[in-house]
Amino acid sequence: MTRTQIQLPDELYRRAKAFAERKELSLAEMTRRGLELFLARYPDPEDSSGGWTLPVVRSGGVKVPLDRLKDFSHEDEEFRSRPPR
Repeated sequence: MTRTQIQLPDELYRRAKAFAERKELSLAEMTRRGLELFLARYPDPEDSSGGWTLPVVRSGGVKVPLDRLKDFSHEDEEFRSRPPR
């Protein structure tokens, strides 16, 4: 592990220190976690291995052909507007 030194504005230091104490973390651990979160949120585009791909969703249930979707919608609307038996 590498030791480093950073400079923080006084108000940011006070807020970070208080937060770390409430969460029972050291300021160093909180800083490491914050950096990990930041780097995960904003990955280096040059490090990507092939780029982003559209996720595939596998789900069960009723599949409705797009050309029939409007018909199903109207049928459902008519069914819901009928008085209960």
